[in-house]
Amino acid sequence: MAEIIKLYEKNTSEKHLQKIAKVLKEGGVIIYPTDTVYGLGCDIKNNKALTKVARLKNVKLEKANFSFICEDLSNLSDYVSQIPTNTFKILKRNLPGPYTFILPGNNNLPNVFKKKKTVGIRVPDNNIARSIVKTLGNPIVSTSIYDEDDLVEYTTDPELIAEKWGDLVDLVIDGGYGDNMASTVIDLTKDEPELIRQGKGSAEI
Repeated sequence: MAEIIKLYEKNTSEKHLQKIAKVLKEGGVIIYPTDTVYGLGCDIKNNKALTKVARLKNVKLEKANFSFICEDLSNLSDYVSQIPTNTFKILKRNLPGPYTFILPGNNNLPNVFKKKKTVGIRVPDNNIARSIVKTLGNPIVSTSIYDEDDLVEYTTDPELIAEKWGDLVDLVIDGGYGDNMASTVIDLTKDEPELIRQGKGSAEI
């Protein structure tokens, strides 16, 4: 059964963050809060963990539409090709926030994602998520545990999340009740922004 770690947005425990980062570096999979629904995440650099997340979501890893959770926009160039100034302005204006922005990937993408040519970038407006990424030192690959067919409580209440997922993951980070609406997904790889999925964030960017 996964260990549950309680964290608070305004006062994230350094000791707990170090423990979470250690689990991630060792190939662990965690469930953690964001500014939308709870996410299922792992270290972007650990192939074994990436494969496990894909298996948990019932998708082939090379075809999975996972997001990269970043602390801020400073490391964008690690995985994203050079983007126009107006695109960067959109990112700066809306992040941190409840958005997944699809951007052109570069050659630094993990091998399993290189064929996709694009990457979904998230900078959640949630201090717990960003602190985990900061402590880890690189992005987390993430997918929501939200399921259209699920009872809402199972994706918003950390105790019920732990009950349902506890045997499948290594840690559940309890950051209080989550939201029941996923992020808004916007494609910024074309001349004009294209709304892919309407979620919590406004489509007016």
